[in-house]
Amino acid sequence: MSIPDKVGAANRINELLGGIVTRGGLRLKYRITVDPPLADNRDWEKPEILVEFSGPDSPLLLERGAELLRSLELLTMEMLRLPGGEHEKVSFDCMNHRSMRLEELRLAADVAAERVRKTGTPYEFAPMSSRERRIVHLALRDHADLRTESEGEGLRRFVVVYPKDYKSTSKPARRILP
Repeated sequence: MSIPDKVGAANRINELLGGIVTRGGLRLKYRITVDPPLADNRDWEKPEILVEFSGPDSPLLLERGAELLRSLELLTMEMLRLPGGEHEKVSFDCMNHRSMRLEELRLAADVAAERVRKTGTPYEFAPMSSRERRIVHLALRDHADLRTESEGEGLRRFVVVYPKDYKSTSKPARRILP
């Protein structure tokens, strides 16, 4: 299902961000694009609305793992009342952070896959957002010899990569990838 009124939603996002940027005294500019063209590095994310930030205060958005950028994105999704399963419809980026993170997750998934193949033991990622977990699952979906599962609760939810037929009651060794 897509956002029914994308232009209306983009206008509401503009109003929200305009207030935050102005009242917060932030030196930021942003561009809102409805139905952005898919770039090579966005093949697993197909947002209907893309918000890209730039300006002298851009590094503030990216501190602590892009916590402020993700918070603005979450506020926007709540304002638009997007259900959890449709959060990929709106995407925020700053200084190409999202595409670099997607590539980082893809590479981490490849490293985990090789490790599981070599050792025969599961590989447990650090906790990550639902969007990031989705990227790891998608990166490994075509590996017939592996399976992935999300485990944990809330903010502590993470992905585990298993050999396809792995069965054990013991917990996998925890490895933290970026």
